Amino acid sequence: MAFSNEQTTPLAPMEGRAVIETALATLPFSPGVYRMLDAKGDALYVGKARSLKKRVYAYTQVHKLPDRLKRMVFETRHLEVITTASEAEALLLEANLIKRLRPRYNIVLRDDKSYPWLVITEDHPYPQITKHRGERRKGASYWGPFASAWAVNQTLTALQRVFLLRSCRDTVFDSRSRPCLLHQIRRCSAPCVERVSKEEYGELVREAVQFLSGETPSIQKRLAKEMEEAAERLEFERAAAIRDRIRGLTHVQGRDRINMENVGDADVIALHMAAGQACVQVFFFRGGRNNGNRPFFLSGMRADAEPAEVITAFLGQLYDDLPPPPLVLVSHELPEAALIAEALALRADRKVEVHHPKRGDKRSAVEHAQTNAREALERKLAEGAAQGELLEGVAKVFDLPSTPERIEIYDNSHIQGTNAYGVMVVAGPAGFLKNAYRKFSIRGDGAGAPKARRGKTDATDRGPAPADASGVEPLAGEDVELLAHDAAGRAGPATTDPARLANAPRGGGASAPRGGGAGAPRGGDDFAMMREVFERRFGRALKEDPERESGTWPDLVLIDGGIGQLSAARDILTEMGVHDIPLVAVAKGPDRDAGREWFHRTGAEPIQLPPRDPVLYYLQRLRDEAHRFAITTHRAGRSKSLVKSELDEIPGVGTAIKRALLNHFGSARGVRNAALEDLQNSPGIGPAVAKRIYEHFHPGTTGPVEAQKPRGRARKAASVAVLAEAPEAAAAEEGAEAPPPLSSDALGHEAEG
Repeated sequence: MAFSNEQTTPLAPMEGRAVIETALATLPFSPGVYRMLDAKGDALYVGKARSLKKRVYAYTQVHKLPDRLKRMVFETRHLEVITTASEAEALLLEANLIKRLRPRYNIVLRDDKSYPWLVITEDHPYPQITKHRGERRKGASYWGPFASAWAVNQTLTALQRVFLLRSCRDTVFDSRSRPCLLHQIRRCSAPCVERVSKEEYGELVREAVQFLSGETPSIQKRLAKEMEEAAERLEFERAAAIRDRIRGLTHVQGRDRINMENVGDADVIALHMAAGQACVQVFFFRGGRNNGNRPFFLSGMRADAEPAEVITAFLGQLYDDLPPPPLVLVSHELPEAALIAEALALRADRKVEVHHPKRGDKRSAVEHAQTNAREALERKLAEGAAQGELLEGVAKVFDLPSTPERIEIYDNSHIQGTNAYGVMVVAGPAGFLKNAYRKFSIRGDGAGAPKARRGKTDATDRGPAPADASGVEPLAGEDVELLAHDAAGRAGPATTDPARLANAPRGGGASAPRGGGAGAPRGGDDFAMMREVFERRFGRALKEDPERESGTWPDLVLIDGGIGQLSAARDILTEMGVHDIPLVAVAKGPDRDAGREWFHRTGAEPIQLPPRDPVLYYLQRLRDEAHRFAITTHRAGRSKSLVKSELDEIPGVGTAIKRALLNHFGSARGVRNAALEDLQNSPGIGPAVAKRIYEHFHPGTTGPVEAQKPRGRARKAASVAVLAEAPEAAAAEEGAEAPPPLSSDALGHEAEG
């Protein structure tokens, strides 16, 4: 749908009421959406109107507004409006802008999670059933949404037991030579090895689609008839298999507490409000089955907000990225139910009914959802009270000026410096704020790198030597001695001239490991990683919010480590001009025992808390959450790096070209060793791309390479030969007699050894 005619008033430091009155002169009487912005341009409020001029005029009558809206008008320095073709379109646009801008004075849905769906592929002779999150793709049918991963897993398991559909990926399916374990436990019909014909499998898929569409009774009748016919033909194994499928189908039907068979597809939405907070419980019914429920907690709600107003705001944001079902059952009467239904129909491109049931099964379903909403809100309020007591305890233990509203915990994870990641976990009065978690792939590109030490440097300095003009990193003196001695054996003293051996391979030619990014701190330098993470996190905060008005600055920072990590973190923040953020390092106790942690602070003695102190448990939970997030982030990065190919590093080569190269040459090694002419003759590879690929693997050349770099034993022999010549060259430079060179027999023995 198209929205047009955006109008804005110039930003001016004038009273909010005057800004609104100035804008009124040009506002139309048509429907649309208006946005009130503060002096920084951030959204304060987003609203929709049937008549923009009449609705915005109400804000000029400041004496009639509640205190909350008076503050909003006072802060307004800018007004924007967007006209729409209808009020329903305005409602949809309002919900979209609220969800995207999250204005301070609007009721905002605090939920950024995606919804899982069931997917049955349609582009394969034997369709696959699996779960899916994210954008939809062509060639598949989607069923859902489900409230949680648990709900979709339960349904997926039931479908496998009843309809025996495969869940393996196409690559696994194509490579099977015998049935997998799922076939042995009767959860797959093994189409990969043709234990079922294509026609029989197609019938199973059609039955699964009927089940997901709510046609369960007809499926049960058909299965019962097939079981009886198999028994009459004395095919007792087949009859037993069909019997097990009927039992599974009956189990799925009897699992739901609420019977909604006559409804089909519907969402049940119930609201409960208490103590200035609100919880909306949503039950998803598809095909008469309960696909699970999810609680939603709202922020920015006025104390005197009406339930109908809250539900109206919630519905617009819920269905902003979720297709609405044909029926939406709500717990309260909505004055704008017809308008909401019209807006949802525009979104779904079909009729949608918004209904407040008074009796029957639908009313029972709404009451059940309302009970769940009340219980969820009561649990949250109780947890919030307990969380508040713990935060007060943290403030008391660490002598903080006030109860912390935001605690940030930092940790990193790597294996000897490879795939290094730093993470930030955030906690507050509402618990862990997972939408505020951050991952930092350690780049080691100068950001966060430790500064060079001044003064004396010798062989014990482990810092990397600078590269020479050719870009080759020289070897350290002790490395040269070891390599030369190893190569020359008993031939006599070896040279230690780095210039002769700068290109010799280290450690048998093994390359340095790569971390989360190229050039990650070597050897797992935790201090360098911490510096990079802190500079990136607080450098951005200083740039984007130097006045600390956004609420994203921490009141307390926890670091996993001891006094060394604490001193390093304090030095980093001091260099950045941040002096007032309390830092605490959490060091593991003797034998790494949980419960015996030491807490280090700048300018204070380290402390231990009593083993049964609730604050200690809370701090342990914060640290363990940071551990968990760091480890899972590292594992994900490591898994991703394991499947990387040399072809990924070639600029301008995308997925299609890589697939064509691998299909033609068989592997990345085949592409690397291919001649330029072979690359040019590959299907789908033009001359320019072939030249780019060739020059990537053979820098400095534009034609065929006459001699490849030696590999394996040949490379070792070449390195030994260079080292064997080193004493003679060194002696010639110094004017001394050179020791006898190694014999060819000795060189051959060394190369083969």
